[in-house]
Amino acid sequence: MTLRSFTSPSLRTLYRRARFAILLGQPGLIALAAVGVCGSQAPMDEAVPPFSVGEKLTYQVRLANGSKVGNASMWVEGPVDVRGTSTYVLHFDSRIRYLFVPAVSRSSSWFDPVRGRSLRFSKTERNPLSQQEESVELFPDQKRWRSAHGDTGLSVTSAPLDELSFMYFIRTLPMTPGATYTFDRYFDTSRNPTTVRVIRREVIPTPMGELHVIRVEMRVRDPRHYEGEGVIRIHLTDDACRLPARIESTMPVIGTAVLTIDSETSRCTPQ
Repeated sequence: MTLRSFTSPSLRTLYRRARFAILLGQPGLIALAAVGVCGSQAPMDEAVPPFSVGEKLTYQVRLANGSKVGNASMWVEGPVDVRGTSTYVLHFDSRIRYLFVPAVSRSSSWFDPVRGRSLRFSKTERNPLSQQEESVELFPDQKRWRSAHGDTGLSVTSAPLDELSFMYFIRTLPMTPGATYTFDRYFDTSRNPTTVRVIRREVIPTPMGELHVIRVEMRVRDPRHYEGEGVIRIHLTDDACRLPARIESTMPVIGTAVLTIDSETSRCTPQ
């Protein structure tokens, strides 16, 4: 693994990222930073996201006290056709063992990178105490969704996201410390809004060496994992790739967990 030099992005990179954020942020974005409003849908060759097919990130999972309890990975596959639309398939997989109790979590999101919206989402969580299965078909143009269990609902946006695609979407936002964004982009309206705060620039230690990052706090509504509102702290590399270098969140069985990047494969070139 060759360590990259993580530097501040160029003006060209900032302009490109801002254009893509405008695309993905409509509708539902209350921009408290300097981001314009645009209703058009830009093609991928004009607004390229910082992630693409072939990207893979692996993580060590530790408790807040530093004890290692497992591993996790995020990766992008595709393209895969979903009802006539070419999609990236985003994946998250974690395997942990705490006090001899194993737990597995898997999520997948079929994401349209041109229109910046999810078309399908699935999630499985298994541990000795519980098992959760979720599978949802999203119909953005009709602003509705349907789960495999027969549940249905309406969305307030024609560009809905799920909990996994939201993590990738955040990487497209302009990262100006002090900026705050509020989105009504979750396909299930009961989980809106989601608030994203850009906190500050930091340097963090990782198995890949010290990385220059931008600390972001994401406030989410998820009754299954949090009582009311939960906070996910994400440290994105301070370059054009915006790789999630550290993620602090709540996981089944172990509670608060810290995921720290230990390897990456990406076609993104830092600038």
